[in-house]
Amino acid sequence: MKILIIDATGKKILLGLILNKNIYTGTYINSKKNYDKLIILVNKFILKHKTNLDKIKRIYVNRGPGSYAGLRNSVSIVKAIHLSKKIDYYSYSYSDFRQKENNVDRTNNHKNLRELPNLCDKFNIKKNLINPIYLS
Repeated sequence: MKILIIDATGKKILLGLILNKNIYTGTYINSKKNYDKLIILVNKFILKHKTNLDKIKRIYVNRGPGSYAGLRNSVSIVKAIHLSKKIDYYSYSYSDFRQKENNVDRTNNHKNLRELPNLCDKFNIKKNLINPIYLS
């Protein structure tokens, strides 16, 4: 299965791509300039790994807590992709998992990205529903 992961809540924008058994990650500076071109970054990242949006089956987006601008832009991008490509998305928060499983640590993103779809299934994360958590 081909899965796209977008996390723009932290100090860096993290993109993840799970292509069957392989996982690829990319990070970008968390800046207004990159928020404005987030869809371009996502598209270039996907194309770099020889796939495209038409082949993506699921998208996971971090819903926070995090910066307002990062959440607003990443959620908007995911909803636009969903509307145009009919790709289901899942909205997760590491804080939800951390409360239920002690071994989930956001600092180990590579390992967590691989486990993210399983964690969302395990904790019954609903598809196509986003409730952002903003930092005040």
